[in-house]
Amino acid sequence: MLEALKALLGAGAPPVEREGEGADIHIAAAVLMVDAASIDGEFGDNERGIVAGILKRHFGLTDDALANLMSLAVGRRDTASDLNRYTLTIKDEFSEAQRVELVELLWEVVYADGQLHAYEANLLRRIAGLLYVSDRERGDARKRVLNRLGVTE
Repeated sequence: MLEALKALLGAGAPPVEREGEGADIHIAAAVLMVDAASIDGEFGDNERGIVAGILKRHFGLTDDALANLMSLAVGRRDTASDLNRYTLTIKDEFSEAQRVELVELLWEVVYADGQLHAYEANLLRRIAGLLYVSDRERGDARKRVLNRLGVTE
């Protein structure tokens, strides 16, 4: 599944927005991650590093492509009024399994500090709904991340 996700995202290629089609899928995924990392009011170096690490690890980006993507995502997140255009791009381009994988990555972002804030939980619920990821799949993705990170609640 990860290989299919990398192929879909064009691993290693710099993210370039497609003319007339809205946000590119690279940018859409990164904006959602930046939003998840910053919804609690903080997006410092630690959060940036976590998001960058996840993007690089899961999408196989080069350092230059990653820097470009992070810059675009932060800029887009700062000016985004809602997440619908980004979730719509992902919903239209990703398979169901890839959308669940993205939700799992978002859980990894919000649990990076070891705790879940109410705003983060609400955001993940909204994003999962917009991506047509069921509550059960969202919950299962959360449990996998909690187990992987060793976080207990």
